[in-house]
Amino acid sequence: MIESGAADILLVEDSPDDVELTLRALRRAHIANRIHIARDGEEALTFLLGNADTPPRREDEMPAVILLDVNLPKIDGLEVLRRIKDHPSTRAIPVVMLTVSNESRDVAAAYQLGVNSYIVKPVNFEQFASSVVQLGMYWLLMNRSANGTK
Repeated sequence: MIESGAADILLVEDSPDDVELTLRALRRAHIANRIHIARDGEEALTFLLGNADTPPRREDEMPAVILLDVNLPKIDGLEVLRRIKDHPSTRAIPVVMLTVSNESRDVAAAYQLGVNSYIVKPVNFEQFASSVVQLGMYWLLMNRSANGTK
């Protein structure tokens, strides 16, 4: 399920526990899409846009959805979101903030920057698993992408 190349889901999360909970919830729901995990904002942007050592991804290698935490090391989630939505090759990728931050300023900033959805992580695993499954079902199976594919 976890891939280093192309990915259907880019999970940007620094908490190993939240990564494991998300992966477990997806497995439990039989969502077997390719997942790439970035542990900080810099790693996420390098995965998408490249850097001096890494070329940017081709359009057909871009994830179908990005699950992004707000509180990240190196580059915070709101700055990652801004760069994603500012870049022509990543602008149309749906971004879901999946975070513990319920701060109204974070919610407002995320929507001003173009987030597609803002979800506060439930504390209870069953609720968290249900949220992740619903996200996966909607963004990977039901939503139409900008290029007209699912």
